[in-house]
Amino acid sequence: MKNLDEKYMRMCFTLAKRGKNKVAPNPMVGCVVLDKNGNIVSKGYHKKYGQNHAERDALLKLKNKEANGGTIYVNLEPCSHYGKTPPCVDLVIEHKPARVVIGMKDVNPKVDGISKLKAAGIQVDFVLEKEAEFLNRRFIKTMTKKLPYVVLKTASTMDGKIAAKTGSSKWITSEKSRELVYKMRREFDCILTSSNTVIADNPSMSQTKWRCVLDKDLRTDKNSKIYSQSNTYIASRQNTPLKNGELDLEAVLRELYKLGIYSVFVECGGTLAGALLKDGLVDEIYQFIAPKILNDNNGISCFNGDNINEISEAKNLKIYEVKYLNPDILIKAALSSF
Repeated sequence: MKNLDEKYMRMCFTLAKRGKNKVAPNPMVGCVVLDKNGNIVSKGYHKKYGQNHAERDALLKLKNKEANGGTIYVNLEPCSHYGKTPPCVDLVIEHKPARVVIGMKDVNPKVDGISKLKAAGIQVDFVLEKEAEFLNRRFIKTMTKKLPYVVLKTASTMDGKIAAKTGSSKWITSEKSRELVYKMRREFDCILTSSNTVIADNPSMSQTKWRCVLDKDLRTDKNSKIYSQSNTYIASRQNTPLKNGELDLEAVLRELYKLGIYSVFVECGGTLAGALLKDGLVDEIYQFIAPKILNDNNGISCFNGDNINEISEAKNLKIYEVKYLNPDILIKAALSSF
């Protein structure tokens, strides 16, 4: 039974991923429905924010009460409150399955679908909880912290340098890596960068709906490419509190959240990267590493924001993906407990 439960839950994960970048701030959810004989009779997923949730998408396809006495798999606890759509748990109960298998409990405090299922005499089981949580890690962060999910991208030599001491940095990584970064940007609501990056590189960063520039003293040229885009938020001392003489980075992120920004892709130099890391505001790091060694401690490091005496004080990450891009490699690592 466990192997079958895992099989169908992984099917839910695959379905859920079809809604990637379309359902925020909602979670990605997939649903698989089996009849009482163990045959798949329907599948569904949450396609777009405001549209039917996965359970409703799957169950409304049924015509002859095929789920009666069967099993419903869903990677997130069915909702029990009215939002953009009616409560999914009520529809699940109407179809009278014998069992509902869930990936993870919903972190939204408004949701208590499990209690309603049990009260209706439906058996509730959990499977692959950690995997389900990892799938919806962005949703968990935004729902529980009221902050956007932050991924920091950096590109360095093998000895961790993003530029020579002169500032020379074009190009550390290959064209293939840079093209992948352009695609990555589209997976986020906002790109965040510093005034130093705007001044040094004059990027356009046009792949997302929003851009955020940290420019405490408004040093950047208003004719810079990034300002030719709509929805560019400038955080300065005029609209953001200071912390130790610098912009309060958490305050910036909270303001972005208020603007409906739920995921942020950071591209910046070592000072801002180090400050975000020190303040515990980074959820993941995407690090591109080129097969180059600068061999100069005066080169500019990809992270430079702390004063550490013991190796035990280093930030610990969990690598979850390594990709060879020929000639570069990409390492994706999370700072959370997933």
